[in-house]
Amino acid sequence: MTGGDTTKRIVITGTDTGIGKTVFSAGLAGLLDGFYWKPVQSGLDGETDSEAVARLAGLPSGRVLPEAYRLKSPLSPHRSAEIDDVSIEAADLSFPVLPTPLVIEGAGGLMVPLNRRTRFIDIFEQWQLPVILCARTALGTINHTLLSIEALRARAIPLAGIAFIGDEMTDTQRTIVEFGDVPQLGRLPHLDPLTDKTLRQAMIAGFDLALIAGGE
Repeated sequence: MTGGDTTKRIVITGTDTGIGKTVFSAGLAGLLDGFYWKPVQSGLDGETDSEAVARLAGLPSGRVLPEAYRLKSPLSPHRSAEIDDVSIEAADLSFPVLPTPLVIEGAGGLMVPLNRRTRFIDIFEQWQLPVILCARTALGTINHTLLSIEALRARAIPLAGIAFIGDEMTDTQRTIVEFGDVPQLGRLPHLDPLTDKTLRQAMIAGFDLALIAGGE
């Protein structure tokens, strides 16, 4: 996969919220010299996910695309939109055609509602883009991750593989990979300090971009 790939688009989702998929998305977009897009941002106090990616990805100005929806409350998008008196429409979430790869980050997990009719998994099913599932390595991840894998496969959504986030948990990771019959793309440890440089180094050391390139 190179910067000249005009067709590569990758969806990043998680087994839960707050697991580090925004940091992973920033690292991946930076390595691909691509673009980043989070269609829906819930919560505007403090640094948004797009602002964090702009800080961490090391991308040129303009490579972090504006969100389709910016919602004030740090809640599920469907509820945050209702509070803001906004209607989230699936038609507004069409991805752009760009000269370099595009990393698209969903909010939370697959079943997070966008409105009272549509969840993120419904949008991913329409898009039919390869999905990277971010999973923490901590206790509870086996159940959440295998359920997410089954949900993706039930919709015939292409699954590029699993990106683990957290401390090395060899047996847990092996169990998920074997039961899920899914590639392990790599693992991103928790970084202290977390900077654009430490993130890039960890992504280079921890991930097989050849496997990610084969996801579409």
